[in-house]
Amino acid sequence: MIGTSSAPLQMREMLYGALLSRALCTAAIMGVPDALADGPRSADELAAELDAVPDALGQLLRTLSAFEVFERLPDGAYALTPLGATLRTDAPGTARPTALLVDGVMGASWAALRTTLRTGRPGFEDVHGMSLFDYLDQHPAVRETFDHSQAADLQLSLEHIRSAVGPAGGTIVDVGGGDGTLLAYLLTNSPDARGVLMDTQATTVRAKGVLAAAGLEERAQVVAGDFFEVVPDDGDLYLLREILHDWDDSQCVGILGACRKAMKPDTRLVIIERIAADDDNAAGTSRMTALMDLYMLSVLRGQERSLGDFDRLLSASGFVRTSISRMPGQVVAIEVAPDPGHSPG
Repeated sequence: MIGTSSAPLQMREMLYGALLSRALCTAAIMGVPDALADGPRSADELAAELDAVPDALGQLLRTLSAFEVFERLPDGAYALTPLGATLRTDAPGTARPTALLVDGVMGASWAALRTTLRTGRPGFEDVHGMSLFDYLDQHPAVRETFDHSQAADLQLSLEHIRSAVGPAGGTIVDVGGGDGTLLAYLLTNSPDARGVLMDTQATTVRAKGVLAAAGLEERAQVVAGDFFEVVPDDGDLYLLREILHDWDDSQCVGILGACRKAMKPDTRLVIIERIAADDDNAAGTSRMTALMDLYMLSVLRGQERSLGDFDRLLSASGFVRTSISRMPGQVVAIEVAPDPGHSPG
């Protein structure tokens, strides 16, 4: 509970959050974290390398030091903290591609939130004149940044996902598998398994390269297609990682229905998503999950859902939930199986 005396100050700090986000994006894009990778440096030294005004850059560094992104040392130089190091280009799970998106196409969409609330359309569509995925198909450079952001985020949870999925044999079908990072990791750790990745034509080009770089050409097939219509059949394990939150309920039922038609009676489907709290316990939703809910509203037509919401989607699609594994950050792996009492449509 926030005290009445501190509430006005907390509200102002939240309102200025956009300025903090802009400062972080600016530091990342200008390359400040990379420039500090080899050790502390003064604002003057950094400004000379990064083509900045020393006093102005010093103000940015001081501000971000207050948020523990940098550390100001007694001699006035600045050092990179573990938090700031996540914005380095070569950091494991780097947040730099996300900063590029926030500074560009995504941030512009968030600014149209008021329009979204009045029209129900994602701000992305109003700002850019088309859906996110159509935009990515037409802008290869943004597509590459988007894929890098997704892959970096995935790096943080690969081992948790592998543990939640359990032993994988037979054929793994990664539906909407992106650039192939997840499938490559699972196949590398499951030498007896084979894999099929399905995504759009533009995405599969990158996935082929990722799987080839992992030496998996003989064990992995990449298929371009529309997962609303047809999903590769004869798999033993199907994966839907952070796919359903992109879409509205009817579209989710379509994706799940396509999976249901492709699956054998003994096939497993694992859905990996953030879980929001049920309506009667909204306070149980983490702040990150709550923000991602607004992200979906602004950029796509989806949402973050509660476990009850997923159960309703599964029932409508001919599935029953068999288990659930919890991972960090309110992410869960929901394992489901075809409902023998429900015939695929």
